[in-house]
Amino acid sequence: MAHVFTDENLQQTIATGKPVVVDFWAEWCGPCKSIAPVIEQLADEYQDRVLIGKYDVEEGGDAAVEYGVRSIPTLLFFKDGKLVDRNVGSITRDALAQKIDAML
Repeated sequence: MAHVFTDENLQQTIATGKPVVVDFWAEWCGPCKSIAPVIEQLADEYQDRVLIGKYDVEEGGDAAVEYGVRSIPTLLFFKDGKLVDRNVGSITRDALAQKIDAML
């Protein structure tokens, strides 16, 4: 199951240095809904190696501003506490898995 990120826990999670993938999304976003099952599947598959989760831009907002998220869905990839990759818009399962594998 995908982790739920908030403004309160996101920075602490990234600071651990573990690979992290953050899906910036909103309930009203069609493309966000289309990749949601992929995010859930990969969160389960990579659960011991990568923390994959979702950040609702309607519930939060500070992190979206901090990382310059202007369109959703936006996926941010962190490794060793640093932003290493970004994907804006929909992405296939295989392409997303390749990006995650590149962080490992």
